Amino acid sequence: MRRILLTTLIGLGMMSLAAAPASAADAKPAKIKVLLITGDDVGAHKWREMSEATRDVLVAGGKFDVKVCEDIYILDSANALKNYDLVFLSYYNTKPVNLSDQAKENLLGFVKGGKGFAISHLSSASFAGKDAAGQPVAWDEFRKLAGRYWVMGKSGHGPRSVFKAKIANKDHAITKGLEDFDQDDELYAKLLGDAPINVLVTAESSWSKQTEPLAFTLEYGQGRVFHECFGHDGPAIKNPSVAKLIQRGCEWAATGKVD
Repeated sequence: MRRILLTTLIGLGMMSLAAAPASAADAKPAKIKVLLITGDDVGAHKWREMSEATRDVLVAGGKFDVKVCEDIYILDSANALKNYDLVFLSYYNTKPVNLSDQAKENLLGFVKGGKGFAISHLSSASFAGKDAAGQPVAWDEFRKLAGRYWVMGKSGHGPRSVFKAKIANKDHAITKGLEDFDQDDELYAKLLGDAPINVLVTAESSWSKQTEPLAFTLEYGQGRVFHECFGHDGPAIKNPSVAKLIQRGCEWAATGKVD
């Protein structure tokens, strides 16, 4: 009788352990919430193709919950932004866009407050508006946020081609363990700006005759920015090496680390 009772108690104990909720150490980390802002074409850069490729890459990384917004004026809502860990800009306005002061404050405050910002390819040329007299005017603080930025008529690239992308900083969490790789893309050159940046990937431009930074990071307030110049189209974004850079760069920008 005593043996039967003991066996029953052991069985009940095992059942209770099996039914117990997982500990905090065993629980899966919450996914990084990404707001991917897109919605405008410029010539050969098709926003739908580029944004869908970017979303595919992030989702494939297994760490991201990505929502796509095709309306830049979501930046007018601070309440909308607070639901995210990272804003990813895959956008260039072909027509002048004058964001409201509130929208500008919301985006800058989002990053300054400790969250992440990622920017890709021609997106650094965004938000060139016009003043009351119809004259072009730039949003200077956005340019500081981007670290380096494209200016029409000054920045450029040679014909699309296959080039060697070189890992310039092998110790950063984003690039640790990565190797130099070949990329079929536009090699962006002569981006402007003098903000302190941490260059991660470079390439030699036959157009500018210079070594050009193609992926880099910077800090902005308490937040972090990841900027990569790859991504003329979907296949360029889905190059496995570029995809890994995007995954790691977004994780770092959102959390400050790469697991």
